[in-house]
Amino acid sequence: RDAAWSLRTAIGPAKPGMAAADPEAAAARNAALSSVDDVHDSAVRILTAFDEPDPAKRKDVVWLSSDEFRGSVRRSVRMAPLSVGGLLRSRLFAESTVVLTSATLTVGGSFDGLAVNWGLPAESSARPDSGTAIGTEAPSDASAFRWNSLDVGSPFDHAKAGIIYIARHLPTPGRDGLSPVYLDEIAELVEAAGGRALGLFSSMRAAKAASEAMRERLDTPILCQGDDATGTLVKAFAKDEPTSLFGTLSLWQGVDVPGPSLSLVILDRIPFPRPDDPLLMARQQAIESHGGNGFLSVSANHAALLLAQGVGRLLRSTDDKGVVAVLDPRLATARYAGYLRASLPPFWETTNPEVVRKALTRIRDSRP
Repeated sequence: RDAAWSLRTAIGPAKPGMAAADPEAAAARNAALSSVDDVHDSAVRILTAFDEPDPAKRKDVVWLSSDEFRGSVRRSVRMAPLSVGGLLRSRLFAESTVVLTSATLTVGGSFDGLAVNWGLPAESSARPDSGTAIGTEAPSDASAFRWNSLDVGSPFDHAKAGIIYIARHLPTPGRDGLSPVYLDEIAELVEAAGGRALGLFSSMRAAKAASEAMRERLDTPILCQGDDATGTLVKAFAKDEPTSLFGTLSLWQGVDVPGPSLSLVILDRIPFPRPDDPLLMARQQAIESHGGNGFLSVSANHAALLLAQGVGRLLRSTDDKGVVAVLDPRLATARYAGYLRASLPPFWETTNPEVVRKALTRIRDSRP
């Protein structure tokens, strides 16, 4: 903190006429001052973060992380705000009318989960008004701070175009990687589909283990994230129908492959955040300190959003058909299962593996 302030003092204020005489030097000087200010302010935030003895009441979360970098361990001090809701509410929503659109804005069947994270009230105070196109009261400058929501539906007939299969008979996934019964399940599903599978895994280790096992067991090609640039792999996957692609988080959110090259999406487990994630742990503790349900508000919300994004890889055009296979039995058996499933499209649901394999075989055989 003190070194940054000394550096700022050494740079000194701009001299009269500097900008006109040498605009490039003036711009570089301003950029340097801005960077030094960021370092100084971050140091102040880190030092003052611990003035509050209760971690749940601190404005910032500060932690030490260790990352491997070029064969050595690099330790870094990291910082993030405990909540961005207040900033969004005061700097964005209080200043302007804002329209937020996304395919995954509802969590657990409600907009409230994300609204609260963004500093909005838990429920919209708008009253129905048949005089407006969306059936809600028009916003008024004189009214209290509020928001309206609208679910415009989907062009897909999910119940007819897709099946969500929950492998209820499998054991709860552990931390030791994919067990043999999981690999058996993946092999049977991919074989029934004739390839055409996008495997979404919670870790790169799991994705690579599944890829290696499937290459030994199956005759159809298996690509794995990391074999080449992700964009190149996705293009190869889309071009060759029997090919399958396995990978991790970026594939959960960034793959758009309409048509016959994708008829099976496999999710190895519910994508809960890591239990040692300092930022999410702090946010969960803060909610619990106020009597809330930290698990549902943070961990389950995080998982529900990623689940919705992963499941959304299946139907990319109105002609697509297929299966989403979730190999984590907790999506059917856990107390929070209904909350997570309420965040997913209304696919036809089953826990019967034989039914799913037959459905995949029919889809495969119906291809030209």
